[in-house]
Amino acid sequence: MSERKVRVRFAPSPTGPLHIGGVRTALYNYLFAKKHGGDFILRIEDTDSQRFVPGAEEYIIQSFEWLGLRFDEGVGFGGNYGPYRQSERKAIYRQYVDQLLDAGLAYIAFDTPEELEAKRSEIPNFQYDASTRGQMRNSLTLPADEVRRLIDSGARYVVRIRIEPNEDIRVNDLIRGEVIINSSILDDKVLYKSADGLPTYHMANIVDDHLMEITHVIRGEEWISSAPLHVLLYRYLGWADTMPQFAHLPLLLKPEGGGKLSKRDGDRLGFPVFPLEWHDPKSGEKSSGYRESGYLPEAVINFLALLGWNPGNDIELMTLDEMVRLFDLTHCSKSGAKFDYEKGKWFNHRYIQLRSDRDIADMFRPVLESHGITDADQAYVEKVVGLMKERVSFVPELWPLTYYFFVAPTEYDEKTRKKRWREDSAAQLTELIEVLRGREPFDVEGTEAYVKEWIAAKGYHLGNIMNAVRLALVGQGIGPQIFHITEAIGKDETIRRIQRAIEILG
Repeated sequence: MSERKVRVRFAPSPTGPLHIGGVRTALYNYLFAKKHGGDFILRIEDTDSQRFVPGAEEYIIQSFEWLGLRFDEGVGFGGNYGPYRQSERKAIYRQYVDQLLDAGLAYIAFDTPEELEAKRSEIPNFQYDASTRGQMRNSLTLPADEVRRLIDSGARYVVRIRIEPNEDIRVNDLIRGEVIINSSILDDKVLYKSADGLPTYHMANIVDDHLMEITHVIRGEEWISSAPLHVLLYRYLGWADTMPQFAHLPLLLKPEGGGKLSKRDGDRLGFPVFPLEWHDPKSGEKSSGYRESGYLPEAVINFLALLGWNPGNDIELMTLDEMVRLFDLTHCSKSGAKFDYEKGKWFNHRYIQLRSDRDIADMFRPVLESHGITDADQAYVEKVVGLMKERVSFVPELWPLTYYFFVAPTEYDEKTRKKRWREDSAAQLTELIEVLRGREPFDVEGTEAYVKEWIAAKGYHLGNIMNAVRLALVGQGIGPQIFHITEAIGKDETIRRIQRAIEILG
């Protein structure tokens, strides 16, 4: 195994939007592959034709493009092991199904859904296995000519794996160590369905992993119950020597713990569980996405990486390259990771600070345009963003903190007016206008010193003057340092706003 090139795959089913837990699984596969100089492969597992959702495959690919996780091969990327869409590999699977049948390691079952339901009613906790298959309609109980007659007549059937009882099956998990499961608790899983000529997940998964030379299967904890079956299939097909190593990741839990994270938790607590906004083609329901909610992709990646993995230091902010360098599956937790969505907001806040003012300005521009600000100068927007981005966790939050840089106030907050606008404010600000007219350049430090000297010389109260000026410039008692505002909007606009406040407030 150590001599083989590392090859891992992320293999989602196109049955709906990509859950954030799936994104984390893909991320860990990516980090592991890049850490070991290996390949990261996208395979689409679309054998469940009944659950196929139009647009889901495209959504999955677009999600990873936004997140910045690039596949080395697979659907949409090409490669030498294709096709990478399971529905295009029908003929490949059938030969291995026949191999199992010929070896007596699988059998054909003709039981109808009604017959199976009747048996479930008859036997509590019914399981199709070594103890019950002798009571069912299958190629182990029917004469060979009857089996052939049923197949030739077009009767629908499934192929089931034949699992013998009382064998301890050992799974060596890179995260959990050796896991031992007795075969008696396993049922004879369906491997193939004649109705659509497609294998089930279990069969297709094993055949594809083998033929695509997958060396490591890194997947969610929910699949650990399938691992013994997959070990058996590798053995039955004669591929035990090339069986990949397994690693089952901890579950993503509800923010308060006590169960697997679901879309309902996001709806209930107000956070997305999908990377991109999703429009359900059947129900018309729209679900929020991290991209549309204002998250930066690098923040989402960093946040997810630390949900179940410890890099071995106290550093939280890491680039993708740094994560690759530090990644180690043995540092993954065995227990579930609570989905701390507030921490996700913190990461986004930090990454907004790390992005350039130009980047944030570009992201802010659609917000400005939605409020009718269509001709703002780029350098001006960058200046405003630079003043205020440290106060936000999401780019859209900039608007309520910066609107007054783009729109002069026409109304003044009543509570602030009563507290900050005094009887002598109009007279004092009338004098201040003349002081400001004479100030050049109209910069932050120089103008601040100039105005404060005038206030001191006149014996005015600094706080009273500054509070009245803020009300005049902003319309309420918010915003950054006064002289950052005056420098940004300029001398003419500063004087114009003060004059209007004097006229309106008296």
